[in-house]
Amino acid sequence: MVWASLFDKIYGCIAGAEVGSALGAPIEGWSIERVQKEIGFVDKLLPRHGLPPGTTEDGVERIRLMCNAIIDKGGRITVDDLAKAWLKYIKPESFGPLMLWADKILYELVKTGIPPADVGKYSNWPGIVSFARSCYPIGIINACNPQQAVIDAFDVGRIYQPINGYGLDWAAAVAAGVAEAMKPDATVDSVVEAAVANVADVVRTEILGGIEIARKSKDVFDMRPVFYEHYKAEIKPFANYTWIWDISMSYEIVTKGFAIFYVTKGDLMKSLIGAANFGRDTDCLCAVSGGLSGAFSGIGGMPKDWIETVDKATKMNSLTVSQRTLKETATGLFEAVKKNMESMEKQIRYLKQQI
Repeated sequence: MVWASLFDKIYGCIAGAEVGSALGAPIEGWSIERVQKEIGFVDKLLPRHGLPPGTTEDGVERIRLMCNAIIDKGGRITVDDLAKAWLKYIKPESFGPLMLWADKILYELVKTGIPPADVGKYSNWPGIVSFARSCYPIGIINACNPQQAVIDAFDVGRIYQPINGYGLDWAAAVAAGVAEAMKPDATVDSVVEAAVANVADVVRTEILGGIEIARKSKDVFDMRPVFYEHYKAEIKPFANYTWIWDISMSYEIVTKGFAIFYVTKGDLMKSLIGAANFGRDTDCLCAVSGGLSGAFSGIGGMPKDWIETVDKATKMNSLTVSQRTLKETATGLFEAVKKNMESMEKQIRYLKQQI
């Protein structure tokens, strides 16, 4: 792997997740056969529902809200910090055109004064991938400390999911994987090991089952039919919007995301292109595989015009919670990581004085 600095890894993670979302969103919910028939092969950013190429979606809004909270605080956040960011940055008119109505339910509960740590209990879709495909900032602010990333994911995620039902375990695996990937000596195996070290057995078993498929495959497309057979819930017509929940559960998206990361050896572009052509919930899958791979290998492999396209679409989006460029977001997170490091160094100095 080409050596990448911590900033490059942070930038790569955020760009991998957000650009990945924009890459996969236009074909979200499509079968492999439909992708091949109507597009052929996805290797560029496409327009979606009349919106310009590079336009992101609800999952990226969740990422940006966590980034806003971390940048505002200058360090690790709690579930209460994220709730404050919701009230500060979310535009109610964004629900529907940009953010999901499912998020609106949770947002309204926060507005009523229900403790943020209890809000996730009222989620209608426990186990949905909403938080797991968005929690990269939790891994980033805990760079090189996967154990703390797990703790913070279980705390912050309570605004999205109930503590039981394994929904938060899936997010904890992603956050821990990102935090481990930030280490200069990280390997694809160490990222997977960190991801499954502190989660429920059922989550660990599913992820490792996906990794075993990856180990037996020569590339993303070699393992695609195996996963397609394994996760074969019906893809319903778009007119019946319930289809998205059938294919957007954490057990499928996170497992496939780690498998794509593993088989591509953390190569950012191979992960994104592979996930975009995998079928089913492609925007979430691109985000997970791209976020992990970007954290591992850095921003270096990302085409400059892809970044510029997403930044341009973001500047045009009046409903988004943040119009920062990808690099500006990465810079804000990098500064927060440095402040967090300074706080830990201060603690260590005090401890050393007394030993």
